Amino acid sequence: MPQFDEEEQIKKLAIIREREEEEVTKILADKYDLPYADLGDMSIELDALKLIPEDQSHAGKIVVFQGVGKKIDVGLKDPKTELAQNIIKKLEEEYDTQLFLISSNSLKKAWGRYKEVPDFVELSRGIIDISSERVEEIISQTSSLEKLKEEFMSKVTSKEKRKVSELLEVLLGAALALDASDVHLEPQEKGINLRFRLDGVLHEVLSFDLKPYQLLLSRIKLVSEMKLNIKEKPQDGRFTIKTKNIDIEVRSSVLPGPYGETIVLRALNPKTIGLTMEDLGMDPGLIEIVEKEIHKPNGMVLTTGPTGSGKTTTLYAFLKKRRSPEVKIITIENPIEYHLADITQTQTNDSRGYSFASGLRSIMRQDPDIIMVGEIRDLEAASIALNAALTGHLVFSTLHTNDAAGTIPRLLDLGANPAILAPAINLSMAQRLLRKLCPDCKEEYTPNEEEMKIIQDIINSLPKNREKPNLKNIKLFKPGGCIKCSDIGYKGRIGIYEAIMIDDVIEQLILNKPSETEIKQASKNQEILTMSQDAVLKIINGLTSLKEAQRVIELK
Repeated sequence: MPQFDEEEQIKKLAIIREREEEEVTKILADKYDLPYADLGDMSIELDALKLIPEDQSHAGKIVVFQGVGKKIDVGLKDPKTELAQNIIKKLEEEYDTQLFLISSNSLKKAWGRYKEVPDFVELSRGIIDISSERVEEIISQTSSLEKLKEEFMSKVTSKEKRKVSELLEVLLGAALALDASDVHLEPQEKGINLRFRLDGVLHEVLSFDLKPYQLLLSRIKLVSEMKLNIKEKPQDGRFTIKTKNIDIEVRSSVLPGPYGETIVLRALNPKTIGLTMEDLGMDPGLIEIVEKEIHKPNGMVLTTGPTGSGKTTTLYAFLKKRRSPEVKIITIENPIEYHLADITQTQTNDSRGYSFASGLRSIMRQDPDIIMVGEIRDLEAASIALNAALTGHLVFSTLHTNDAAGTIPRLLDLGANPAILAPAINLSMAQRLLRKLCPDCKEEYTPNEEEMKIIQDIINSLPKNREKPNLKNIKLFKPGGCIKCSDIGYKGRIGIYEAIMIDDVIEQLILNKPSETEIKQASKNQEILTMSQDAVLKIINGLTSLKEAQRVIELK
């Protein structure tokens, strides 16, 4: 005969009642025209909670559960009570207040945190306003993937809620320490996967439980000024990390999925725009050509390549080279990734009708000398940019093509007039980014027959003006693994480039709407390195590996 477990039945009934109350609260939220919030899925910030004394919170059934600067989120059980309304009015005198309807269970969870407030007041500043000292401390503690795992898991498994609230600090500090460009948090069926993009390649870091992730998700939404109660739609936001030396912008993206919302954080480190053309890895011969073209009074310089190939960084290097009090520079971007002093920057907003094309028209009335267009996407933007290049302006822009020779066919496909392409364009470039071998652990080896043939064929194709390296007894390098590169074998990236100048031969060819192959053939006399040739010279010099180059481009 089955045993009746009274205690178990009481627990089940309690869960059912809690669910019913949440459903009723959702219905009432619609009635009062307020967003609904379940504090069981959110982190409750003690510095926000203390804005309402505990006795008033109990009496008015109202709590402040999160806040960023002067923006706070307030949960209340009954918006009609006089005491709750008086508390809200007082808060609104000093804060930008967002009201949420919450259940009794949410209130009880918040009230349970009041006992921690006295201890919290004595702690250093929280993760909403991350102190530069705290960031520097975390950077020193998470300088490798292994150290990050240890530090992160200690916070995840900790029963102290204050330590769980430090997860975002650890993630961001580690991202800065490891020079990660992106942090990926991906809900799966049995947990959350954390991955870092290091030098363009994603690396698995660790997996952890769903419960701390819900707190982390809530925190990221809050600091990014996203809607906490929206879970079925994508949202984008941004926030700033203030370190000792620089402020770093972080772009955040939340995307709904089958197991929860996926988060991607992209760190836009300003040190990227401090790079010179030499730092980027440009060949000295190409630098000489580029220097000449970007100092012309008018015309267009285009950089091409897929997303993440470093095009924008290259354009910023050009802008820094040309920046001076005598030159008016305006950029139109989406988004503005890095802020440059003494340059006017504007960001497109398609939802408000502010596109690259409409923005370019407005920029032309601002009397610029140099214009940077983040990307040419359509005929309208292409036509305005080309006309600007023909009428006394120097234009820098990017285009999505595979190589430098693909620029002209791509613009023709958009519908650009062949008659104005040649006189408007000065230089077309293409680029990719290769991971650099870690100098502390790279390993020398003798290439096999297949590898030797690839190297030999490309070296034999070098332009006549280039001295061919001696391949006798040649040694190549491959990745090793050490603590300085987190056992990856690579640290940092370097660019490989190719370019085509629009000379008389190419100009005549453009009028006949040429193919990429025809443009490549006609440009050989310019004796500029191709990306394959540039890559092989960097391989021979031990800067990168043959496998890394083959991962990014087809060596031919």
